[in-house]
Amino acid sequence: MREKQCNQMPILIPPIEHPRAEELQRISDILDENPIISEMVWQDLTCDVQTHGAGAHGMSAEQVLRVAIVKQIEGFSYEDLAFHILDSRCYRHFCRIGIAHDGLKKSALCAAIKAISPQSWKAINDILMAYAEDTEMEKGQQSRVDCTVVSSNIHEPSDSTLLWDSVRVLTRILTQIKEDSERIKINFSDHTKVAKRRMLAITHCNDATLRKRLYEDLLKVTRRVLNYAKTTFSIIESSACVHLFPLIEEMKRLIPLVEQVIDQTTRRVLNGESVPAEEKIVSLFEPHTDIIKKDRRDIFYGHKVCLSVGPSNLITDCLIVKGNPADSTLMEQMLNRHDQVYGRYPLKIALDGGFASKKNLQWAKSKNIKDVCFAKKRGMSVERMCRSEYVYNRLRRFRAGIESAISWLKRCFGLDRCTWKSLTSFHSYVWASVVSANLLTMARRAIETT
Repeated sequence: MREKQCNQMPILIPPIEHPRAEELQRISDILDENPIISEMVWQDLTCDVQTHGAGAHGMSAEQVLRVAIVKQIEGFSYEDLAFHILDSRCYRHFCRIGIAHDGLKKSALCAAIKAISPQSWKAINDILMAYAEDTEMEKGQQSRVDCTVVSSNIHEPSDSTLLWDSVRVLTRILTQIKEDSERIKINFSDHTKVAKRRMLAITHCNDATLRKRLYEDLLKVTRRVLNYAKTTFSIIESSACVHLFPLIEEMKRLIPLVEQVIDQTTRRVLNGESVPAEEKIVSLFEPHTDIIKKDRRDIFYGHKVCLSVGPSNLITDCLIVKGNPADSTLMEQMLNRHDQVYGRYPLKIALDGGFASKKNLQWAKSKNIKDVCFAKKRGMSVERMCRSEYVYNRLRRFRAGIESAISWLKRCFGLDRCTWKSLTSFHSYVWASVVSANLLTMARRAIETT
């Protein structure tokens, strides 16, 4: 069973005198002053445990949280994280892992960190914002809002590569089933080489007529492999081969996705239709990925993320949006969320030009927000938005600061690309990056004031 905290403090190596060690010590002090955070992590770690008094003693909730923070701050892979925690005197002290500990395996670290739910990460950030307000670090009276895109961990999608992925993944599962089961005889042919040749030929083909014929061949191969998978699924589903059920569950997940890939390729390539973005699938491995077209030029594959940042550069809130709605539709939701965090709306807000609309301005004024600054006026006068030209220009400069905050998150906390798999893990990854960035910002502010 995992404990909330270590029952007895392990023998720790004394801290070292170094600026990085001092930052980690300040983060540690903040976590110690908010013990409810460890309580929330403990609830996630033990939600599936039926008997709390039995089982091996794993990492405590406090250790899991601190290890997760180190991972996001340093951008370590799980393998590197396991090494540095074992090797580093500073990280051992911060994570409260004693000198007698033999270290942690990367699989154990991965399972423990991903067990923290996105709801808990958000609640942790809300607790930190309340702590920042109590210490007068962030009062929540001013806010700036902007959107960015966090990419999923997928390759650049195309119809041919998606069909190739479908063939090779289904064939791999069929091969595993055939090797693991001696009682059930399944018959299928390996078409991966043919599919790969067609995919490469399509990639390098400049003739539209020839490309269409190659797509027809590739679609024919994909349908054949899909039929193999459906036949195998129906055979094993009615059998008692329990050890094959994980493979069957994976095949059950993949079959409708492959059918969707075949359908969208047929419609787009063979029939010449324009398939809407919301009806497309861009990855078999991360099917939740949205197609985000930004500024009518750049196309990203991931999820749109809306951030609220205060004058202290703390990320007060974060919203992961489904699809690619216009920024102007998100302003009301973000300000309502600010009201949920602080119990009031901000007095001043600064937003990107995409949020600008007369309806949004009218709604913000109805909530007693004194000054509203849109980076682009969109036909609205400064007098309607702010009390004076001076206030408008000041808020406009204030809004520009959120660009540096977003850049910092992407460069230093991995927010440019989520490396965790599944939609739930995507949300957890984003929130873990936000919480880690806020803790480091709060630690540096505390050092500056001493």
